[in-house]
Amino acid sequence: NGEPTMVIPISSSKITSAVWGPYEEYIITGHENGEICHYDLKSGDKINSCKEHSKQINDLQLSKDMSMLISASKDTTAKLFETATLGHMKTYKTERPVNSASLSPIYDHVVLGGGQEAMDVTTTSTKVGKFDARFYHLVFEEEFGRVKGHFGPINSTAFHPDGKSYSSGGEDGYVRVHYFDPSYFDFRFEF
Repeated sequence: NGEPTMVIPISSSKITSAVWGPYEEYIITGHENGEICHYDLKSGDKINSCKEHSKQINDLQLSKDMSMLISASKDTTAKLFETATLGHMKTYKTERPVNSASLSPIYDHVVLGGGQEAMDVTTTSTKVGKFDARFYHLVFEEEFGRVKGHFGPINSTAFHPDGKSYSSGGEDGYVRVHYFDPSYFDFRFEF
């Protein structure tokens, strides 16, 4: 009949991103004020929340096994959380707003996409805009690579489920699909 099964009224900050939680027991929401919440799907109640970001959440994505959640924010960071508890684990810092963040399904790698606000792009060169996809080590929080290509902010990133490629969608109107060089699969951090 087209009617929703459940409607959860949100009286606080508006929702800017949402994903299903493990076992479809709750929905995880990212908010304009930087808060991340769990909403129970049986009662509609907020059952957990955290506020580790100072600005809007632009994206939420889960790890392949759903045990970890990564958030992307206008506060120039992406943050890693334990999905079940929303315990903050790691922070990946940049100089520009982060619009999207994804977790590799096969390595301890994170890809971030973002760039300056879209309304400011026409007044800035592509070098200044920081439109690179940026790769970080999941555990050590260190940036280890960048991929150029977009001529505007990156709005969305996603690893392929096999981990051998990733895609990015940008304000420039392009989706870019990148297959990793075979040497990427030999990459290891040595300390």
